[in-house]
Amino acid sequence: MDISQVITDFLAANKQAGNLTEADEIYIRNRLLALLALSDYENCMPAEEPGPLLQLLDKLIEFAVQSGIISAIDSEKEQLESAIMDLFVPLPSELNQEFQRRYAQSPQQATDYFHEWSKASNYIKTRELARNIRYQTATNYGDLEITINLAKSEKDPKQIALEKNTPTGNYPTCLLCMENEGYLGNSKHPARTNHRIIQLELAGEPWGFQFSPYAYYEEHSIFLAKEHRPMQINRKTFANLLGIVEQFPHYFVGSNADLPIVGGSILTHDHYQGGAHNFPMEQAEVWYSFVMTDFPEIEAEVLHWPLSVIRLRHKKKDILIDAAVHVFNTWKSYNDESASIIAETDQPHNTVTPIARQKADDYELDIVLRNNRTSAEFPDGIFHPHPNVQHIKKENIGLIEVMGLAILPARLKEELEEVRAYWLNKPSNIKAIHLDWADTVKAKQTITEANSQDVLKQAVAERFLEVLTDAGVFKQTTAGKVAFQRFTTTL
Repeated sequence: MDISQVITDFLAANKQAGNLTEADEIYIRNRLLALLALSDYENCMPAEEPGPLLQLLDKLIEFAVQSGIISAIDSEKEQLESAIMDLFVPLPSELNQEFQRRYAQSPQQATDYFHEWSKASNYIKTRELARNIRYQTATNYGDLEITINLAKSEKDPKQIALEKNTPTGNYPTCLLCMENEGYLGNSKHPARTNHRIIQLELAGEPWGFQFSPYAYYEEHSIFLAKEHRPMQINRKTFANLLGIVEQFPHYFVGSNADLPIVGGSILTHDHYQGGAHNFPMEQAEVWYSFVMTDFPEIEAEVLHWPLSVIRLRHKKKDILIDAAVHVFNTWKSYNDESASIIAETDQPHNTVTPIARQKADDYELDIVLRNNRTSAEFPDGIFHPHPNVQHIKKENIGLIEVMGLAILPARLKEELEEVRAYWLNKPSNIKAIHLDWADTVKAKQTITEANSQDVLKQAVAERFLEVLTDAGVFKQTTAGKVAFQRFTTTL
C-alpha cells in the first residue's frame, strides 16, 4: 500500500467534501501522519477521482492494523477512525458559533448544518445504517414502519475478551453525559473524539443537543441535561418538550417514560429524543373527543391507536402545560381494577410517554398512558409484549416504538428467512419460537415464492401491532373504550 498516495487522496476527498481548506492542508496532513505513527511522507498528486472518503478512511485503518499501530479489534479501529475524522471537525466553540449564526437565519438551516457535519465526520454511521432493513406496511391503524436493526455488528470473541479485562471507569459518567464530547473511548465505551454537542438553554438550565450515531429515523436527535440525573416525568418535562419545539418548530420531541419496563434503555440520565421524522402515530385518526372540565379551551382527543393516547392542542404553551400536568397527575393515582390498572403497590406503576410538536400556530402534546405492573400470568409486564409475541420483540416498548416504528433485533434477518423457507416447503432450520406463528400465518392463505416476501412483511407488521396492543392500557375494543371514557371523564 502506498500510504502517501492514500493520505493525499484522503485529504483531496475531504477538500472536495468541503471539510478541508487549502490553508489547513499541511497542518492536517501532519496531524494525520502523527496519528499513523509516520514521520515521513512523499509528496504526490491526488488521483483525478480520489474515491469515496470513507473507503479511503478504511485504507488508513487497514494500514494502521498492518503496521501494528492498532490491533484489528473493533474498538481500537473505531477509536482511530474517530480521531482521524476529528481533524476535520470544527472545535465545539466554533461549531456552536456557526450554529447560532445560522439559527438567526432559520432553525432548520442551523440543524441542517449540524446534521451535515455529523454525517461528514462519520459520527453518524451512514454506511452501517444503510444495512438496516426498513419497510412500511398498511394496518387498521395506518402504515406501521418496520426496521430490522443491522447497523451494529456482533462483537467478536477478541472484543468480548478485551472488554472483560478492561476496568470499569467512572468517566464519562454515562453514555449521554456531556463528558463524552471528544472522549477517546475504550473497549467498553464508544469512541467520541469526533462528537460535538450544541449548547442549549431550557427554562434557564443548560442542556445539550446532539444526533444519534445509530439513527433510527430522520435527524434522530438527543436532547440531554448537562447535569447527570435520572429520568423523571414532571411539570418541567412538559415545559421542556414544548420549549424545544418552540426553538426547533420543524422537529418533534418526546420523552421515554421514567419507570422500568415501560421506559427506555437509559433511565439514569435525563434526556429526550426528537427529529424530523413523521411517525405513524402522528397521522392516527381520532377515536373520540372530550372536554376537560378545568380546561374547556383545550382541544382534547383520544386517538385510534393500539396504545392509549390522549392528544391535547392549544396555541398557548402555559395553558397546555397546565392541562398536561392535570392529565399526568390524575393518571398517576388512577385505579381501575376491572381494566387491570393499579396505580401503586409497593412502588408507583402509572406514568406517561409524552410527545410534543408544533402544528401551524398550535402546540400539540400526545400523552401516552403507561403502566408497568407485573403479575403471575405476565411476569414481564401486564402491559408489555406478552410471551406469544416475544419471538418478534421482547424488549421494552419505548418512545420510538410507541409512535409506530418497530426496532427489531438483527437475529430476525436470518430467522425470518428460515420461516419463509418453511412456508415454501424448502429445507429450513426454523426456530421453535416461530413455529406456532408460522403455522397460523400459513393456514390463512396460499403462500408461493412470488408472494412470500409480501406475506412475511405483512405478518411481521401484524405481529408488531400485537406487541403495541399488549402495551396499551385501554384496548381498542368496546369495553376498552368504556374504560378509557371512565378515565377521561375524571379530567
